[in-house]
Amino acid sequence: MKYIDLSVAINEKLPVYPGDPKVKIEPAGILEKDGYADSFFYTGTHNGTHVDAPCHMIKGGKTLDEISVDRFAGDGVYIKVDGKFNLNEIKKVKIKKGDIVLFHTGMSEMYTSPDYFKKYPGMPEDVAKYLASKKVNMVGVDMCSVDHEPFPVHKILLREEILLIENLTNLDKLKGQQFKIYALPIRLQIDGAPARVIAEVF
Repeated sequence: MKYIDLSVAINEKLPVYPGDPKVKIEPAGILEKDGYADSFFYTGTHNGTHVDAPCHMIKGGKTLDEISVDRFAGDGVYIKVDGKFNLNEIKKVKIKKGDIVLFHTGMSEMYTSPDYFKKYPGMPEDVAKYLASKKVNMVGVDMCSVDHEPFPVHKILLREEILLIENLTNLDKLKGQQFKIYALPIRLQIDGAPARVIAEVF
């Protein structure tokens, strides 16, 4: 078996969703001076590869720390999106309860371009409702968001406590593979957090 990192690296050059705070990293301890290296790290909770908690869009929804840890891991399902989401094609893919479904749109190849945040194919509501009916654990995309404002898909999925992973990368390496996903965000008591997302390929 092998492991594939599906997360983007976080640094001060990280592209962020328009209006979100940029990443800021400053030294808090200097090895040569203080005897240790330490850093001050400032970021928005939805920068880089991250997981959305229900309270991100749902009033009274759970925060990340309230989600059972078993929801952050599951059998992975790879689905290629050619141009736009197609419910009929998605229905041809075997999806079961507890799966983590990843949609490969190819947008991650444009991660450093402004178009990454403007020209991504939003997921239609019928696809979100279908995924909710399957009771999957998580839905992930290689885009900055699963949908566009006013974010109806976020609300459909998060209302059912189906967590979202955004800004994934390397999804092309999962095509034709059998794999398990581990998507582990920092245990913050808020709306979302950066995550290290790993695929274990069998």
